Amino acid sequence: MIRKSILAGTAAFLALGLSACGSMAEETEPTEGAASEEATDQGMDDGGAGMTETAGENFGPGCASVPEDGAGSFEGMAQEPVATAASNNPLLSTLVTAVTEADLGDTLNSAEDITVFAPTDDAFAKIPEEDLQALLADKEQLTEVLTYHVVEGRQAPDALEDGTFASLQGGDVTTEGAGEEFTVNGDSEVVCGNVQTANATVYIVDTVLMPE
Repeated sequence: MIRKSILAGTAAFLALGLSACGSMAEETEPTEGAASEEATDQGMDDGGAGMTETAGENFGPGCASVPEDGAGSFEGMAQEPVATAASNNPLLSTLVTAVTEADLGDTLNSAEDITVFAPTDDAFAKIPEEDLQALLADKEQLTEVLTYHVVEGRQAPDALEDGTFASLQGGDVTTEGAGEEFTVNGDSEVVCGNVQTANATVYIVDTVLMPE
């Protein structure tokens, strides 16, 4: 049974660049202007890195496939609740289809402080097509599978080093690893970790988790 109510960079830098020639009065204005320009250029070059770091320090090879800007980017996803954010991410289209078929979008969007292990399209592609279609057509079983991917609380990467978490489905999800390499239930690898949405922390994984 779904429990709807369970689950709620600044970058600083110093620019120094006084020239050895000319008077100090002449150099002051250009130096301040150069510092201001450097700050602006740095912000543009970083693509808003400060905001991205606030949203979460993302890691993993799959992060390279996340759009750099727009609604599906890390910054864009951080502005939306998790089901909506996932719908904007090109890695998660099959998951979004499954969530829609199970009518779980509102439940996930209204949950507070959860962690979602989100399977990629490639993860769903590992399931034989006939079995996948059967799963998508069975709302009860689909709900069991999808809610197994959701655990309470925003779990930081260090919590995944040796973790056991109760899922929304009721079964336990286990994690292990260190640094930027983590597995879920022993064989599902995190390919892009610590992705933030308005109400959830997301770990994108390469294998669909199946409850026992």
